[in-house]
Amino acid sequence: MRKNNKLIVCAVLLLSALPLTVTVAQTCNNLVTATTPTSQFTIHGNGTVTDTKTGLMWRQCLEGLSGDDCTTGTGVTVNWSLALQAPTTANARIINVNDGYAGYTDWRLPNIKELISIVEQACYSPAINLTVFPNQHSNVVWSGSPNAYGSNNAWGVHFYYGGSGSSYGRYYGRSVRLVRSGQ
Repeated sequence: MRKNNKLIVCAVLLLSALPLTVTVAQTCNNLVTATTPTSQFTIHGNGTVTDTKTGLMWRQCLEGLSGDDCTTGTGVTVNWSLALQAPTTANARIINVNDGYAGYTDWRLPNIKELISIVEQACYSPAINLTVFPNQHSNVVWSGSPNAYGSNNAWGVHFYYGGSGSSYGRYYGRSVRLVRSGQ
């Protein structure tokens, strides 16, 4: 019996060392009208999209990701203080090259209302239009809005279910998506 127990323990240890891959498929209710239909966005082909309803221009990929399908690179998760600094890289001025990301130097963290505006309420896991914002995981994305009632918290949107935003501890690592005013 002891040999069998050792084999089981070894098998469990071996299996626990393997990377766990979990695939979560988005679920949408086709009986509910889409709140962010693809037709509402202009996809520019340079990693940006413009929401024609709000006039905001968004980076299609979360920070750290790139490519047409946002699968190149590694998505970053940072605390709120570092999230506020994320636009610095996107806005960098480089000599003899277009200034900033996609030629713009006014990228910033969205406020909570702006971030909520891209939630797709007909879907969850994730609650976002995956045609417009590919490879968005069901995680929390920081806004630039501090929580006035909790100095250690800031607002973000959990894209598993969307919702109207929640307050999170500023020290937690969360994803970042940048926006600009667009006009």
